[in-house]
Amino acid sequence: MQKKVKEVIEKEVRPLLAMDGGSIDLLSAENGVVKVRLSGACAGCPMSQYTLANFVEATLKEKVPEIKEVIMVDDIRDRFRRGEICY
Repeated sequence: MQKKVKEVIEKEVRPLLAMDGGSIDLLSAENGVVKVRLSGACAGCPMSQYTLANFVEATLKEKVPEIKEVIMVDDIRDRFRRGEICY
């Protein structure tokens, strides 16, 4: 399943997110659960949950029917280190 998910992300999801300055990283895909991290303009965006549910999850479930859930992982420490947020 991981290979199929990675292919859909690389060919269909990431290019569209990149059009608005965002990106996505696949962290894992096992037992029907996909974990991703949104980055770039998508990181911390108020619309990120909408993007996740209505675009990322919908696209992945359509192309890889065995997916049950897509979870966004957001580690604020990582975002701080990458300079995406300041205090």
